[in-house]
Amino acid sequence: MTTFTVWKFEDPEGAARAAASLKSAEADGVVKIVDHAVLSWREGAEKPALEHKQDSTKRGAGWGALWGILGGALFMIPVAGAIIGAGIGALVKATEGTGITKRDLERIRTEVVPGTSALFMVTDEADVDRLGERFHGRDATLISTNLTDAERGILLETFGGR
Repeated sequence: MTTFTVWKFEDPEGAARAAASLKSAEADGVVKIVDHAVLSWREGAEKPALEHKQDSTKRGAGWGALWGILGGALFMIPVAGAIIGAGIGALVKATEGTGITKRDLERIRTEVVPGTSALFMVTDEADVDRLGERFHGRDATLISTNLTDAERGILLETFGGR
């Protein structure tokens, strides 16, 4: 099953370290990476930096466009009242069909702040137990997923996130 997840880390390098572990897991046959992106927001920086390397030439272009929308537009929206609502509404339309909801976008926008980072992943064919061993104890928070509530619970238990 193809799974979309967004994990938040409490430091600007946390997502990059997790991405390296993810790539290592793929090399070991633990998971297939459809695509991923790392968003890092250093303290004092005006906006976060987004790094995307196309993982799948077959499907990566579509996800790459999505990462651009999330990394650029989502964090360019002013944080005030009706303006953020209108901006999020436009992003909801742009992310239609991806499994990312308005609530997910709002949560990403409010939780990824200066001094943190986020790993956006689209994965397939994961051995969740073996992958969880590599991610356990990373002090990550699951912000968004297209999994059911039961699957989400298993994911959090396995990966040790919040």
